[in-house]
Amino acid sequence: MAVHNILEIEGLEKHFSDKKVLRGVNLKVPEKKVFGFVGKNGAGKTTTMKIVLGLLEKDTGEILVEGERVTYGNNKTNKYIGYLPDVPEYYSFMTPYEYLAFCGEITGMEQKEIRTRSEELLKLVGLGKEKHRIKGFSRGMKQRLGIAQALLSKPKLLICDEPTSALDPIGRKEILDILVSAKEETTIIFSTHILSDVEHICDEMALLNEGRIIMQGTIEEVKNKRRGNAVEIKMEREEDARRISEIFDLKGNKEETVILSDNLRLPELLRYLADNKLPFIRIEKQEPTLEDIFIDAIGEK
Repeated sequence: MAVHNILEIEGLEKHFSDKKVLRGVNLKVPEKKVFGFVGKNGAGKTTTMKIVLGLLEKDTGEILVEGERVTYGNNKTNKYIGYLPDVPEYYSFMTPYEYLAFCGEITGMEQKEIRTRSEELLKLVGLGKEKHRIKGFSRGMKQRLGIAQALLSKPKLLICDEPTSALDPIGRKEILDILVSAKEETTIIFSTHILSDVEHICDEMALLNEGRIIMQGTIEEVKNKRRGNAVEIKMEREEDARRISEIFDLKGNKEETVILSDNLRLPELLRYLADNKLPFIRIEKQEPTLEDIFIDAIGEK
């Protein structure tokens, strides 16, 4: 079955004065996925998202949303998009329901649909029973309301720009759980520099560095591109670990654990353990985290 891409970006470039922010970005986002758009601060993630939304004018390149071309300043493709900025703003005197009702009215939704959809979304984001004014909301509550607002018109693409960056661990988990639930009805672009969040909820990802996509694919494909070959061996006795470290010239070891960075030497090490009857607890291959891959990839560019 052919993959349907909700968003396609080709050759996107953007500069501000003499600073080139985007340098030929190529990106494809398949539908009904959580797609991680990853990069350190200043990599160009927010600039890319604002161009997709028609809020910034590109220099060169082409962007298609649901097969339709994005046009700066008169962007008809925004009918397909819901957007959660990194710092959402509200009319603080409203309640969550009043705010969603207001948003529904200005977008032309019918009253019955506004009521049904607002109740459904407030329940989804954990604000179904919240009657207080928005002015008293925490950062996490505002982010949850922002997701509800972005999903109100049933968009085919939900863009979230750094939605968890300023939240505590509990608030982050709540937002991530909501986004996973929302995947049932829309495609989500999750722009972030928090790699553990990407690993937790994303199906696919792209790594943006200095205005270029340097890596893209499913989480497993990205990991396979930089699959580690190190092996961790935990000995029963610390003195045996020190002995092995000295003989095999191993670095970065501590207590009973030794790290063999080149697994081609593993048969030799296992023979040594067997010949000298040295007891060990476990031998396991080290899997790289996305943080490892990110640091490795950025360092190469």
